[in-house]
Amino acid sequence: MSTTPSVGFSFSQALSAQAAKSLTPVSEAPPKVEPVAQTSPEALLAADSWQRGEVQLRCVEKWNETHNVVSFRFQGLTPVKFNFKPGQFITFKLDINGDKVYRSYTISSSPSRPFSLVVTVKRITNGVVSNYLADTLNVGDEVTVTAPDGVFNLVDIVADKYLFLSAGCGVTPMHSMSRWLCDTTTNSDIAFVHSAKTVNDVMFADSMASMASRSQKFNLNYMLKSDDNSQMLTDKHAGTGFGIGRLNLESLIKLVPDYQQRTVFVCGPESYMADVKLLLQAADFDMSQFNQESFGDSSAMGVKAALESNPSTEQFMLSIGDKDIPLTGDQTLLDGIESEKLPIIAACRSGVCGACKCQVVSGTTQSTSTMNLTEDEIAAGFVLACSTKITSDVQLKM
Repeated sequence: MSTTPSVGFSFSQALSAQAAKSLTPVSEAPPKVEPVAQTSPEALLAADSWQRGEVQLRCVEKWNETHNVVSFRFQGLTPVKFNFKPGQFITFKLDINGDKVYRSYTISSSPSRPFSLVVTVKRITNGVVSNYLADTLNVGDEVTVTAPDGVFNLVDIVADKYLFLSAGCGVTPMHSMSRWLCDTTTNSDIAFVHSAKTVNDVMFADSMASMASRSQKFNLNYMLKSDDNSQMLTDKHAGTGFGIGRLNLESLIKLVPDYQQRTVFVCGPESYMADVKLLLQAADFDMSQFNQESFGDSSAMGVKAALESNPSTEQFMLSIGDKDIPLTGDQTLLDGIESEKLPIIAACRSGVCGACKCQVVSGTTQSTSTMNLTEDEIAAGFVLACSTKITSDVQLKM
């Protein structure tokens, strides 16, 4: 894992430079990189807090967390103190190849360090926004984001003893939460179990080890597919615990014997979160103390799996204003809306953020998530476009 900032780094630029290397005379000077203007300490200390609305940010630092994960540090174009709840996300408003695109990413830094904000992004296959950010957003570039949101955080969920369970990029809110607790309290009781493929896939290893080394109540553990090179992690913190394979009850008891007395926070791929939930339910854990960065409840996950295993080819008509859009039963409302380039904020695209809320005026639908919708909104026909498929002709109001 590298924690060294890579100023202005871009894979596309690197490949282009490598291709041109043999054609360019050795004496030719490399392109000049303009330094980013620094905000004065006085301006930062006098900055207003930002918690609502849009804000323009400038990337001031960029570095590789792992071979396929990149972190960006941002500051406001106008000096600002970032005020958010540890675990929340922000939404990027981007223009990619002429299309307006919105995506949400969890803040991986802590509000206890309020003068900059860090977002961590993983490259994924066919990931339009993730790969765009990782490959083209560089130091000095500017972006617009909307205010922090999300109920999966340490302010809205109160706990005395914490158990953070994460896999892959699900570690990002946990890192923010851990940093917040370590910065603001001296005796927070934290047990952390992060699952990763290999040592080289572990994100924030230096930072997590540093926090655990300074606190006797920070119990840091990893679940890896094998223990190859695990010494790299124990070199950072001798007290690091390990398990091999997927998290199960036996390994959880070994790593965190008092897990039953803790408030659990879970984040990671949907299959990981579903497995952890089933594991704890089978162990008679008090599920009122279970919290996850959810993509819908377990019944919604079952509906989603059924839809995906039995895709419908029946065609219906989605009507929005004067637009009639044919959709098959396995396409979402969001698919139809975006096919006509109609304006909609689809940030998380996973039924979490609630940004793509719209109202079904007539017709029938099937949804896999109703997160961030109130009971009154659901009764009035509001749905999340990214998580809803039509089961008849539907008239939609945006």
